[in-house]
Amino acid sequence: MRIRPMLLAALALAILMAPPAQAAPRTSFRIAWSIYVGWMPWPYAAEAGILKKWADKYGIQIELVEINDYVESINQYTAGAFDGVVLTNMDCLTIPSAGGVDTTAIILGDYSNGNDAVILKRSGPDDHPKLADIAKRKVNLVELSVSQYLLARALDTAHLTERDMTLVNTSDADIVAAFGSPDVGAVVTWNPQVGEILKEPLAEKVFDFFRGTGRDHRYDGAQDRDAEGQPGARQGADRRLVRGDGADGSQQGRT
Repeated sequence: MRIRPMLLAALALAILMAPPAQAAPRTSFRIAWSIYVGWMPWPYAAEAGILKKWADKYGIQIELVEINDYVESINQYTAGAFDGVVLTNMDCLTIPSAGGVDTTAIILGDYSNGNDAVILKRSGPDDHPKLADIAKRKVNLVELSVSQYLLARALDTAHLTERDMTLVNTSDADIVAAFGSPDVGAVVTWNPQVGEILKEPLAEKVFDFFRGTGRDHRYDGAQDRDAEGQPGARQGADRRLVRGDGADGSQQGRT
């Protein structure tokens, strides 16, 4: 709390040193998103005009930008290129936090419930590997992400550690193609990539969050500085977007 000067002689100096008037509220925001099944309503909302409808209601502009690489979207958000990003709760606690970015969760979009999975490659049509068979294999995944967390939870159930295998950092944009490589024995990823990989005849899902004991939450995060001078504007628009509220605030069902 600032202490007001009590001496008249100091009053003029205090006025000169006072901070400038607060800047006008921001009215334009950029949100980064990447491919994950639970985040697909965002591009639909942009294409269908739903996002613009609610942005117009609050007198703001929201630009939704697809980033082909999940971790890169978080990196760009942390660097200040975007005002918000869709990401998991644990990934919010790593890169942005380590970069000194104070982030607020705006929308809890969903939780994994089977959308993230550990997939092993079968040696043939009659081979049905178990999780324990991941030992000594090369495992491709997005390191330091929710995929590595899922792997750690899975390995605990099989009394294994990451030292029992070789981890290969792989972009989510490249993970489907990586599974087709002869030297890749396992992958850990999320939907829709999981669904694409499981179309391969030699793909065997051995663990996911549905079978496991942990839940991963995914949400839309925004830097706290974005809300300054615009309390509830973008946050309110986003919440109503997901709920599908009418312009008068009444709920119209999910979009």
